[in-house]
Amino acid sequence: MQAVTPLDHNSDGDLNHEWHRIGVDEALRVLETDSKQGLSGAEATSRLERYGPNALEKEEEKTLLQMFADQFKDFLVLILVASTVIAAIMGEWVDASVIMAILILNAIMGVVQEGRAGKALAALRKMAVPVATVIRDRRVQKISSEELVPGDVVLLQAGDLVPADLRLIETVNTQIDESALTGESVPVEKDAQVVFNGEASLGDRVNSAYFGTVVTYGRGAGVVTSTGMATEIGKIAKMVSAQIEEDTPLQKKLAEFGKLLGFGALAICALVFVLGLIGGEPAFNMFMTAVSLAVAAIPEGLPAVVTIVLALGVQRMIACNAIVRRLPAVETLGCVTYICSDKTGTLTENKMTVKEVLLASGRLIQVTGTGYAPQGDFIEDDESVNDPELLKLLDVAAGCNDASIIEEEGATAGGTTTIWSVVGDPTEGALVTLAAKGNRDKATVESLFPRIGELPFDSERKRMTTLHRLNVDWGPWTRGDIAAFVKGAPDILLSLSSFYFDGNDICPLSDEKVESMLRLVDEMGRRGLRILGFASRRLDSLPSKLCSDDIENELVFVGLVGMIDPVRPEVVEAIKVSKKAGVTPVMVTGDYPRTARAIAEELGIFKEGARIVTGAELDKMDQAELEEIAKDIRVYARVSPEHKLRLVHALKKHDEIVAMLGDGVNDAPALGAADIGVAMGLSGTEVAKGASDMVLTDDNFASIVAAIEQGRIIFENIRKSIIYLLSCNIGELMIFLVAILAKLGNPLVPVQILMINLVTDGLPALALGMDPSEEGIMDVPPRDTKEGILSKPVAIRMLIIGISIVAATLWPYVTLLKSGASLEMARTSAFAVLGLSELLRALSSRSERQPIWHAKPRENPQLLAAVAVSSLLLIVSIEVPWLAQFFDTVSLGAAEWKMVITAGFIPLVTAEVLKFVGMTFSIRRREARRAG
Repeated sequence: MQAVTPLDHNSDGDLNHEWHRIGVDEALRVLETDSKQGLSGAEATSRLERYGPNALEKEEEKTLLQMFADQFKDFLVLILVASTVIAAIMGEWVDASVIMAILILNAIMGVVQEGRAGKALAALRKMAVPVATVIRDRRVQKISSEELVPGDVVLLQAGDLVPADLRLIETVNTQIDESALTGESVPVEKDAQVVFNGEASLGDRVNSAYFGTVVTYGRGAGVVTSTGMATEIGKIAKMVSAQIEEDTPLQKKLAEFGKLLGFGALAICALVFVLGLIGGEPAFNMFMTAVSLAVAAIPEGLPAVVTIVLALGVQRMIACNAIVRRLPAVETLGCVTYICSDKTGTLTENKMTVKEVLLASGRLIQVTGTGYAPQGDFIEDDESVNDPELLKLLDVAAGCNDASIIEEEGATAGGTTTIWSVVGDPTEGALVTLAAKGNRDKATVESLFPRIGELPFDSERKRMTTLHRLNVDWGPWTRGDIAAFVKGAPDILLSLSSFYFDGNDICPLSDEKVESMLRLVDEMGRRGLRILGFASRRLDSLPSKLCSDDIENELVFVGLVGMIDPVRPEVVEAIKVSKKAGVTPVMVTGDYPRTARAIAEELGIFKEGARIVTGAELDKMDQAELEEIAKDIRVYARVSPEHKLRLVHALKKHDEIVAMLGDGVNDAPALGAADIGVAMGLSGTEVAKGASDMVLTDDNFASIVAAIEQGRIIFENIRKSIIYLLSCNIGELMIFLVAILAKLGNPLVPVQILMINLVTDGLPALALGMDPSEEGIMDVPPRDTKEGILSKPVAIRMLIIGISIVAATLWPYVTLLKSGASLEMARTSAFAVLGLSELLRALSSRSERQPIWHAKPRENPQLLAAVAVSSLLLIVSIEVPWLAQFFDTVSLGAAEWKMVITAGFIPLVTAEVLKFVGMTFSIRRREARRAG
């Protein structure tokens, strides 16, 4: 036993003791309290001042100014800021104003999205239980749970949320659902008198109760040992807050690309400036030319396009029942290679359901239906059955039972629906549901067999017995008889039984029959079923004193049931899709290995050759050993939050992109450590939601697969937009280089370049971000995060298209200059060609492989609208006088427009020819591989 002294604690509510290792009296002594009288009001007030409220600490939120400033940390944005400053210094206030307006708009959009996501962090504050029942000043009273202090004596009953960490001091059939903390789907039976001599995991500490768990059965009392951030939930919250947020793959690639682009632009500008000076050009003119080059080289619309396309992805995610809390998580999903998912409530329904009934005669009956809804059939040899032998078992299951199921109305998108839930122990709720499927609802059973006595369940006997007076004839027993209904562990009940009911008569139970039943029990256990047995016996009279030795013997065994927390029906298909997409699902649970394996096999997660590792085995491994085998493990069983963190880090060590799904408090640290954390919206705890990047509103594993698909679509659309924008920038840069080397003057002025980059390029680029999925996007492996945004073939194609843009733009420019037209007329024609060619090329950019005539315009009406609007803006900027003055253009005649339209098709034709060549080479390579 641990040696302790009274109240040797620190000031944050943590008493620094292993409370499960000391007895009840010692715990009360250390905490200087009394189980009957509780604390005095004055002492409680004093301790509240000392330890603070029993609540989780609020996360420090960013101010609006801080969020706004964060939007200007991107390197591309910084380049644009520099461009704004240079333009302003040189007196180009129009250019400076346009760039600054774009920067501010982009920052506002980022702040709005971050502000919306930040509201979800407030969910952590709701984790505290609002009311607790305590003994203070010798009387029972209800207080706010935030007022609880170490030493308070808390009373618990079925349905209560545990308001703080407790050392239990009294337990009467107390069972607590700790699935939110440990992942164990079956409630844990508590015993205050147990004292552990050695270490014990959270799930095994039967003498303790923890903040945020739920009392499902019985009653009890406990003394508060830890409050607020010192509770197990509080410690997890600290672990979550300690996680360092990392950039997503797209952010990293854009940051790298932005730096490369910026430095490259500056180098080219410097080179052109020096070459101009060497060639005898005036310094001021060359400096302005360099500024124009910088504006041409930098895709001003890129940050806005990326942000807006990601924001549009958020809207698409809502349609997939996913709420994105952090904007870049939309893209991260497309890179996911591993999904680590909790079992209870995520892969399964968190509703114990009886799947099999094994009658004493040896008949095996399958049970349909899931959850607590009393709808389902009993199937034997493909036929529905409901005979007297089965009814005997159902009567015992519903009679020896303290739970009930209730029907409620719940809201859905289409209106309302019926929701069935259990009041009491989930296992007993499953038995009540089972009986109701056989038309033996709780009210009927209580009417036919009114209860007149009981022997409650306890862990030593491993059974529960209720006594009933029969109001109907029941097999060989008649109305008025007294019957004992018994349920418990199958091996125990079989050892206490002398007979069994074969459907017609009561027969002697032989040793061979017992061995046969136990073999069947073992087979059911290997299928992951939790098994309960049922028996009965007739009593001559009601004993004056209920004693298990007198009642629980010479029993008549009637059968047993196998139950399981069923898998969600849609998850099986979702896992098939994810595996086909190269995403590996991994089950991470606090449940036992045999149950976990059975569920994993049913889902398709586990197959022969894969590995199952338990928490105990993980404790014996160092991190290097875990990293070595991490990619072979498909099921982790009996694990703790620390284990989940370790496995996430182990997979990330292999450069895997890890998504963690979960709903319990125990998932929160791993949710924060993973590349993307996904919490369940309906069953998830607020701590889990607060730690997540995304929340699934329907608790549906299939939604994460849809979200992964959307992530892939969004990245591909962003990539299309980037390639489209940069092709134009390359063309603009080459236009200036050729013009300078050929001494043709400046074909475009900065405001015209901005018009092209931000309007005639920017709007179509946004529309490309709305493209639907290309066929087969979920039939290929996840994108390698080391893969650049631009591959070598794409870069070559962009260069060739850039050359075509140069030819198309300079043709009318040079032709008009040679014909004696004004410089303004030549520049206007170049401006018109560049804008038109980009709009036409936008239609071609929807696919890197398929020709433009295979595209279905109706699938992206936004692109058609963007092209139409941009075309109109291009025309009015030339033909409307006051706008023409702003953009330094002049009106074009019919001959000039004819030349502009002809030249505008050159880049489009070039892009389509390159697609044809690329597809031809691709087909030949595939044929060569087949021939080889």
